[in-house]
Amino acid sequence: MTEDDRTRAMRSPGDGRPLPPRPSDGLRSGGAPAYQVPAGGAGAPTHKLPVASQVPEAPAPRTVPGGSGDEPPRAGSRVYGRERSGSSPVKPLRSGREPSQRAPRGPRKRPSGKTILKIVAGLLAVLLVAAVGMFFWIDSRLSGIDGVLDDYEGRPADTPGTNWLLVGSDSRKGLSAAERKKLRTGRAVGQRTDSMMLLHIPEGSDKPTLVSLPRDSAVTIPGKGRDKLNSAYALGGPKLLARTVETVTGIYIDNYMEIGFAGFVDIVDAIGGVEINVRAAVDDPLAGLKLKKGTQVLNGAQALGYVRTRKGGALPDFERTKRQRQFLGAVVKKAASPGILLNPFTSIPLAMSATDAVQVDSGTGAFDMLSLGLAMGDSPVTTVVPFGGEEPVPSGGTAIKWDRNKALALFDALKNDKPVPKNVLDAG
Repeated sequence: MTEDDRTRAMRSPGDGRPLPPRPSDGLRSGGAPAYQVPAGGAGAPTHKLPVASQVPEAPAPRTVPGGSGDEPPRAGSRVYGRERSGSSPVKPLRSGREPSQRAPRGPRKRPSGKTILKIVAGLLAVLLVAAVGMFFWIDSRLSGIDGVLDDYEGRPADTPGTNWLLVGSDSRKGLSAAERKKLRTGRAVGQRTDSMMLLHIPEGSDKPTLVSLPRDSAVTIPGKGRDKLNSAYALGGPKLLARTVETVTGIYIDNYMEIGFAGFVDIVDAIGGVEINVRAAVDDPLAGLKLKKGTQVLNGAQALGYVRTRKGGALPDFERTKRQRQFLGAVVKKAASPGILLNPFTSIPLAMSATDAVQVDSGTGAFDMLSLGLAMGDSPVTTVVPFGGEEPVPSGGTAIKWDRNKALALFDALKNDKPVPKNVLDAG
């Protein structure tokens, strides 16, 4: 006898409490109860069991995901993520958790320090290879002029620091007739210089010094006598000009660079123009230039007119040399800026324009050009050779006389790699 049978036996049939069902009790097919107490018979319960029509229908079996359609779920299985009671859990669906119970994702794993170092090292290696490649490419494109700085009898001894002779020529080479008309350069007039500057780069920590040499300066040209400095270039080209400058200054020239009109325009346009503070309004039809006073960005054509015009100031040539130094410093400083050099869309066109535009002595290479750019980007001290008075010259007209004492003080300071005296700078 089971525990339920003993419970039935101890209860009175008429106490109003239903007998506990047996485990085997259930609904027969058709919905009839498995047993019924005869109506009015002995032991009939005081309550009525529901008739078949009142027994709720059993819910339709649910389909187990992945099952065979109408197959009822087995005990212990999960239906739509719920586990049926009375059974041991089975293998959960996919993630093993209810969607609402899934643990949030943790933070992404960050790269380790070694990985970052490897990436940085790789980028630096690529940049280094690119820089070296561009260095040799630029060096191969430089146009050298043979014999410019050859030794000669009586040449000054090598002096401390590095000295550059920078020349802007009147050459119209590379300009078409339409371009000459647009830039107001006029027709070709032979071999002449438009500007000359001496750049001294010291060995120590002092700033470089940029000195304008007025092209109409009265000097002694070796083998040609007394004449304008510009005549040395017209008579003997770069070689005679460099020798003349060394003779009158006593300074050894290490490097020579020359640029013509066309190259000047191309370089300025390649770097997107140059910002210049125009100190006084300029209106010069001969130079094709009309500028208002104030800071503004000049394109290549405007820049050429700005450094060539003789308008403005009580001493036009003196003001002209100041504009030339101002503009040269601004051009080189912008060209050497990271925004230009690190951008291949500006650095490559600039390199092509510069190497096509300039001519250097045969001993000058890309490394020397880099040192020139760095020196000009260091905001050099600028001045002009002190001068006063005029003297007639054989080529016609008059030339500017240098102030002998102040000029000697200027050149002696550069020759000995010393700062230029302040009274000399004030004069220039």
